[in-house]
Amino acid sequence: ASGEIASLVRSLAPKYSLDPNLVLAVIEAESGFNTKAQSPKNAQGLMQLIPETAERFGVQNVWDPEQNLRGGMSYLRWLMGYFEGDLELVLAAYNAGAGTLSRAIRRASERDEDTDFWSLDLPGETDRYVPRLLALAAIVAHPEAYGLDLPELDDQPFFAIAGTGGQIDLHVAA
Repeated sequence: ASGEIASLVRSLAPKYSLDPNLVLAVIEAESGFNTKAQSPKNAQGLMQLIPETAERFGVQNVWDPEQNLRGGMSYLRWLMGYFEGDLELVLAAYNAGAGTLSRAIRRASERDEDTDFWSLDLPGETDRYVPRLLALAAIVAHPEAYGLDLPELDDQPFFAIAGTGGQIDLHVAA
């Protein structure tokens, strides 16, 4: 990836002891590089910070790309410490929330079951999110290993929202 956001990620990520390719993968999965992305659960900006997380990590304006990146990277770094560097658990917590993941780990532990990501009972979205991010980060880091020549990417959303003026038939939209 190139452009201002990717350049900012590449300069900031080492300050948080994070792999820039991992952060870029999180941004792609979370917002598709859309600085104005907002989820139905009110996660906002590039790294889809919920208001509580943004406040906790000192983000004053979630729509400011640098503040959002710093807040998201601070959260990832905190999760790395909390889950002792287990990247799969960190990504699962980023997606589902640290509380959700901690409860899943506690339940598995109480049943004397394994507590690695692959063994936990987690929401389906999280089960799909973690492998997707791991694969995306690996591909971005070493595209040649996968026989790919990735183009330079702009920091623009891939899709745009089109106004329809109301409901339309899906066949028309397609």
